Amino acid sequence: MSDVLATIDQVSREADAELALVRDADQLEQFRVKYLSAKGKVAQLMTLLGQVPKDQKPVVGQRANAVKLHVREGYDGKKIGIEQFASAGEVPIDVTEPGKPPRLGNRHILTRVIDELADLFGRMGFARAAGPEVEDEFHNFVALNIAASHPARDPLDNFYLARSRPDSPMRLLRTQTSTVQIRVMETTRPPIRVVIPGRVYRPDTHDQTHLSMFHQLEALVVDRGVTMIDLKSTVMQFVQAYFGPATRVRFRPSFFPFTEPSAEVDVWFDRAGGKGRWIELGGCGMVHPNVFRSVNIDADEFSGWAFGFGVERIAMRKYGVEDIRSFVENDVRFLQQF
Repeated sequence: MSDVLATIDQVSREADAELALVRDADQLEQFRVKYLSAKGKVAQLMTLLGQVPKDQKPVVGQRANAVKLHVREGYDGKKIGIEQFASAGEVPIDVTEPGKPPRLGNRHILTRVIDELADLFGRMGFARAAGPEVEDEFHNFVALNIAASHPARDPLDNFYLARSRPDSPMRLLRTQTSTVQIRVMETTRPPIRVVIPGRVYRPDTHDQTHLSMFHQLEALVVDRGVTMIDLKSTVMQFVQAYFGPATRVRFRPSFFPFTEPSAEVDVWFDRAGGKGRWIELGGCGMVHPNVFRSVNIDADEFSGWAFGFGVERIAMRKYGVEDIRSFVENDVRFLQQF
């Protein structure tokens, strides 16, 4: 009889162990079929009565019934627990299981590039400045020597905002970070040496190299004796420090109302298959005397230079990105590369 009782106890222990591992309704049903169905292990315990003498059958039967009751109570308790979790919209958690390592996020590639550029120019002695993205016409156009008849002021080329009252000043989303140059020069007397990263807005058609909202990195230096040589040497130091000493750079003569003389800066962009091309970083030049007059700086005593480079263009050249739209499409596969 001892062997029969040991078998009954073994079934009880196996049922307890398997029930402890049940986590959902499907697993619980598998447990029920295995142990509590008509052909389950608990029901089969009654067949053991045939293996013992008649006088021992009551003891074996009582033990088998006790195990059946024990397993049934465990099953019912587990079923109630699973149903309660399901009704609360939760999944049972086994705190003894190994935890899943969290997936840590990282800064957007453009944020990283802006911080890298600000840090680079910080080591060159530039302070960081910022200004509002919603501007008035004085800071966005007038103080930058952009005449009322200039095509850059056309409503089709700007994001003008509706006026709250007919007599309210016209406002717009800034088209360049040069507006912060004006604000810095209004409140700070020379010498001035600042770098200005920020968003700008232009209603451009989106394509491989253009967006209607993008980022610029502006720099401004104002002091006595500042020349075009200072501008070019600073730009070359920046390009070679950020892209590498072998980077090809070219300066092209250009025109901007707020600088004279003016130039545009391009860097060579190597592409897959050996088909490279020049990528425009932005414009630069010597601050126009009319800009100094608008902020009450003596143009006979002070001179200065400024540039405005596209951050997306810099990031494209730095990391080999061929389509500027990749930065704003929020494709995780793209963002995870950085």
